[in-house]
Amino acid sequence: MNREEKGTISVQLVHEALLAFTTPRLPAGALLDKLGLSPIDLGNPEARVDVVQYSKLWRRLARHFDDEFFGMDPRRMRTGSFAFVCRAAMAQPTLDRAMQVALDFFGLTFERFRGELHRSQSLAEIRLVESQSSPLRAFGYFTFWMLVHGLACWLVGRRIPLLAVELRCAEPAFTDDYRVMFSDNLRFARPSTRIIFAAEVLALPVRRSEQELHGFLAHAPANILVKYRDNTSLASRIKAQLRRLPAEQWPTSERLAKELCMSPSTLRRRLAEAGLPYQAIKDLVRQEMATLWLADAGITYVEIAERLGFADVSSFYKAFRKWTGTNPGQYRGLILRADE
Repeated sequence: MNREEKGTISVQLVHEALLAFTTPRLPAGALLDKLGLSPIDLGNPEARVDVVQYSKLWRRLARHFDDEFFGMDPRRMRTGSFAFVCRAAMAQPTLDRAMQVALDFFGLTFERFRGELHRSQSLAEIRLVESQSSPLRAFGYFTFWMLVHGLACWLVGRRIPLLAVELRCAEPAFTDDYRVMFSDNLRFARPSTRIIFAAEVLALPVRRSEQELHGFLAHAPANILVKYRDNTSLASRIKAQLRRLPAEQWPTSERLAKELCMSPSTLRRRLAEAGLPYQAIKDLVRQEMATLWLADAGITYVEIAERLGFADVSSFYKAFRKWTGTNPGQYRGLILRADE
């Protein structure tokens, strides 16, 4: 299975989930057996497991150790905590208020994961306030972001695009699934740990019922891992192809279909089923590259516009604001201020 196959998780994340609970006397395989789980090929770093199996692992670890956060904080996130924070957040009128409630809850629950929500013009960020000098491991940060981002997406019933995910820790050996779950714009060894997104989503209303909550919790975290991520295999293949080429060399939809060995009508139908027409995919890649280049003060706006195939800077500005809800200058200012 390749990393883009829908509904699977790398076995390397299984290792990460088990890490805090394994000992020389209780290695990973023995722990899985103790939890009554099917054997997993832990010795093959390329192996993948179904998200339903990973979800079952999460829930059984949580029940067995009374900790829904894989033992990664000195204070346990006791079983039932995520259900409680979901119920508290869904009682709020807007996503802004819901996120404030959720972050307050996590701040009381955890010792090392206290998040603060900030706005800067048209951008918003959730930043972790970390008292310890040494950064935590990447899996801990990403698990926290999965809870926060997954909850936010469910509350408003749509995926909230993350413009950037920055972490204090060094880049781990494996990041493929993190890029699919969150954003291709992952930045490591940064001054702080935060996620950045368009502030306009904070005004979205929260309309969730108790019945919907029961359904959400019954399938969590598998539904978070799959539903609210960009895991369309065909779209991912097209993105990868576009990243390898300068924007002026991107193929037309007809040529792309030929390269993918399908008819133009089949390509349009499959992308329509995924909710990502070819133009939207091109815009996603342009946005991804723009956010990466905007983080480099040495690249001018003119250069970025040219690299992305825009006729002028004004066209780039308009497109970036349409994609992200903010303008390039505001985004660059927020990113570069954190680097100072």
